[in-house]
Amino acid sequence: MYTPSALFCIVLYLAPSISASPYYDKSGGPLAYNFYDKSCPNLFMIVRWGVWEALQNDTRIAASLLRLHFHDCFVDGCDGSVLLDDTNSFKGEKNAFPNRNSIRGFEVIDSIKADVEKSCPSAVSCADVLALAAREAIVLSGGPFWPVSFGRLDGLTASEKSANEQLPAPFEPLQNITAKFVAKGLDLKDMVVLSGAHTIGFAQCLTFKNRLFNFKGSGKPDPSLDSSMLSSLQTTCPNVDKSNSKLAPLDSQSMYRFDNTYYKNLMNKNGLLESDQALVLDPKTAAMVEDYSTDPFLFSKDFSASMVKLGNIGVLTGQGGEIRKKCRSVN
Repeated sequence: MYTPSALFCIVLYLAPSISASPYYDKSGGPLAYNFYDKSCPNLFMIVRWGVWEALQNDTRIAASLLRLHFHDCFVDGCDGSVLLDDTNSFKGEKNAFPNRNSIRGFEVIDSIKADVEKSCPSAVSCADVLALAAREAIVLSGGPFWPVSFGRLDGLTASEKSANEQLPAPFEPLQNITAKFVAKGLDLKDMVVLSGAHTIGFAQCLTFKNRLFNFKGSGKPDPSLDSSMLSSLQTTCPNVDKSNSKLAPLDSQSMYRFDNTYYKNLMNKNGLLESDQALVLDPKTAAMVEDYSTDPFLFSKDFSASMVKLGNIGVLTGQGGEIRKKCRSVN
């Protein structure tokens, strides 16, 4: 699926025209696109190669890296806290309910960070490595480029409680999910377009099995689910607990290619998660889903813009954190 020539073609891509003005977090500290030009000039090449290499061994890793970045930023800001292991002083985010036995890709970030440390010791934060790795993963999967600004510091702690409270769940009402996005400075459009990340990746049966057998306690399947897809999913995820950890593709039509097929699936009642299919059922979001299903360029443009906003949530700069030597533990 991926070839060396594909990598070297992508090495040559140019970022779109970017304003010289950096983004700023709430504390007034700047993030800049050229932050590492002098301290780590090979950063882009190192991260790009590390992600490409990981994709050779694991076609699921692009979705996993994007999800890691999203879960990092959504819980108390983009500070690399999702990467921290538990310690005697705190229970981190890895074992929170939305993350337990679910988020993955830590070894890839560890490997990339180790290569970055060899080239640029103590110069690049884990939060910045993760933000850039997520972008490279999507570009290598056929998705859009977006400009990543740098200068985030790594947090000194992590919170299982915060992850449980702040991360949206696939069986929450759309109103609750939207409220969680708004609390992060994102809006309804960002929520719809970032949901499009489900054009790649997989979900465990436990996240949608209620739709297959006992939707909202009715004893019947979710009527908004296409009958042929329902039959297929019931085979993959039979109504027994031991099937809960089995995986199904979020977008069975193009599970490893980043495109707008996710929205086409929703229009055809083929959304896997309840929270996905709800986007078509709600009049406030249905028109956006239809637009993205018919206009892949609009989706790519809006996804890029929303990823820039996501990557600037609650960043630490100045004296607010550190540059970890290893991403799993504070220095």
